[in-house]
Amino acid sequence: MSELRRESLRNVAMISSAGAGKTSLAEAMLFAAGAVPHLGSIAQGTTVSDFEPEELHRRSSVSTSLLRCSWNHTTINLVDPPGALDLLGETVMALRAVDAVILVLGASSGIRSELIRVWSRVKALGLPFLLFLSELDKKDGASLDGIIAMCQRDLGIMPLPMSLPFGSGVQLEGVLDLLQQSVITSRMEVPTVRQMPVPEYETTLAGDARKRIQEAAAERDDRLLEQYLAAGELTREDLIHGLRLGVQAGTIVPVYCGSAIRNIGIVPLLNAIVDFLPSPMDRASKIPLEGLHPDTGETVIRRAVQEDPFSGVVFKTLIDPFVGRLSYLRVLSGVLHADSTVFNGSRSSKEKSGHLYRVLGKKHTVVPSAGAGEIVAVGKLKDTQTGDTLCDENALICYPRTVLPRPVLSFAIEPKSNADIEKVSIGLHKLIEEDPTLEFSRHADTKEMVLSGMGQLHIDLALEKLHRKYGAEVTLHMPKIPYRETVRTTAQAQGKYKKQTGGHGQYGDCWLELAPLPRGEGFKFENKVIGGAIPRNFIPAVEKGVVEAMQHGILAGFPVVDCRVAVYDGSYHAVDSSEMAFKIAASMGFKKALEAAHPLLLEPIMTVEVEALADHIGGVIGDLNARRGRILHVEAKDQTEQITALVPMAELITYATTLNSLTAGRGSYVVEFARYDEVPRELAVRIIEAHKVEPHATAAH
Repeated sequence: MSELRRESLRNVAMISSAGAGKTSLAEAMLFAAGAVPHLGSIAQGTTVSDFEPEELHRRSSVSTSLLRCSWNHTTINLVDPPGALDLLGETVMALRAVDAVILVLGASSGIRSELIRVWSRVKALGLPFLLFLSELDKKDGASLDGIIAMCQRDLGIMPLPMSLPFGSGVQLEGVLDLLQQSVITSRMEVPTVRQMPVPEYETTLAGDARKRIQEAAAERDDRLLEQYLAAGELTREDLIHGLRLGVQAGTIVPVYCGSAIRNIGIVPLLNAIVDFLPSPMDRASKIPLEGLHPDTGETVIRRAVQEDPFSGVVFKTLIDPFVGRLSYLRVLSGVLHADSTVFNGSRSSKEKSGHLYRVLGKKHTVVPSAGAGEIVAVGKLKDTQTGDTLCDENALICYPRTVLPRPVLSFAIEPKSNADIEKVSIGLHKLIEEDPTLEFSRHADTKEMVLSGMGQLHIDLALEKLHRKYGAEVTLHMPKIPYRETVRTTAQAQGKYKKQTGGHGQYGDCWLELAPLPRGEGFKFENKVIGGAIPRNFIPAVEKGVVEAMQHGILAGFPVVDCRVAVYDGSYHAVDSSEMAFKIAASMGFKKALEAAHPLLLEPIMTVEVEALADHIGGVIGDLNARRGRILHVEAKDQTEQITALVPMAELITYATTLNSLTAGRGSYVVEFARYDEVPRELAVRIIEAHKVEPHATAAH
């Protein structure tokens, strides 16, 4: 790859809320650039970007796709992640692979909550971006001024119009390109465009808008400002230079407009990608490629050039039962060759790469190598997963992992038949390799398989893929709550097991003391037998009997925790005593002591961090209080506030739906286990009664 080639490369993610027209815009860009012969349609299922069966069925993107085109001697890699909030993990990883962003706003849908969530990630990464206002051909399309005001209010940015609609609603004919000072019209049937002079009745409007562009560009550079003040005008080259400086510094936000499905306004956007957005080298010159040596932990720096050792990050994994595994890789430095040995710095293991592919939707083109800045798919990596760093085995580096959002919604899943059990387990583990924001676990306490995701859509898609790819079907129900039992006071009891049959009998006798421990201490066993009342070789059997008995408490059959058990006396028979007899005796003694030690029910308490707009905080706090939550603190963060609270797990089963309702979809939360606490008496009675009706029932009340 030559120096010119690396400079002539743009890696751009397209982000939007669901239904804003992002996929249609990507299709129009491919068509205008000549990468596809026809303009595809979402309604007809013919777009390059959406090709998975789930996408065709839903008419919406559910997976990140790679697209590629060439414009003005520049290669453009478009990374198109889904817009749904439930699939935020795909978008977060896509941002890891790019140097800039196109923010797509639907004229009728505006700025939704999922877009604000992604926007915070874009800001944190310092990625330069362009805006594109689509759907201007709709009758109810919002005005450009209205969208700019919305961007100021919701995103904290002041966009700079670079094109204006020519016509309105269904009469939209094209756009006024303020940089070229011409009207650009196009047709859906052919990618060629037609340029016309700005009509006289639009010259004042276009002139005022162009003046604002000139001023914005001039303010980026002292030389340009002097020239502008002296001549009142900047040359085209100087104008592009000033705008490029502003865009890459994040001080200028160009906004373009048009209609993706009618191929209107696409050419100015493609020009802007080439003229204003950074190449991989531009980006790396401002933000160094910094990682750690996986063995020593020392800081390691790479440059985005071919001459440095190879390194890259996997930002997406696809696993198909028939095609195999494909890892989507952003090459950060050096050159990766097909069929070469690389080192996985994240897992400290060697990998043998297969073929390398350039990707256009579901079309894969084999290439012999990929250099710094390129995005390719790599075949046959056995152990590498999403987020892993690959590097030269003689120059090790491991880049920081991207922090992904945690699942917030869980369901217990049950295979529809015994034949599906193995398919479910294998299939879900493969799906989690593709999508790390899914979690799958087997709960030892409740004996359930639990699938957790970012929302209902996320769970539904996972199960659809599980059925399509691996032939497994499951049913869903609310997961059981893993309650615990413990004791309030100290109690003592004897466990004696005596059984006489033909031949040797069975005899075990032990006295146990059961006492409470502080929350979270678990279980401690002590041997206080003196004088050989119980031979030492039988003490482990006593402990084993106690441990097994603790698996099912006497209140509702939940495991017993946070207690100390001491064996302090007993007796034995020289012939009839055995390990089994003492194990049974210990189990009997533990249950008797448990009854006398005033057992009580414990429930898992979760730490919940809720983020919402200040306007919604009152309702959120009130709801958390109603869920038996205890507010720890509230912290202001930019335009939002973050509430930290302790809330019982049983009260959070349906919280995702409630929070969306309380915050108009703009709230988010994460949970993690904190500790176990006592269940209030009246609730404990109901849980215990429910258990009597349905053994081991632990459903949320």
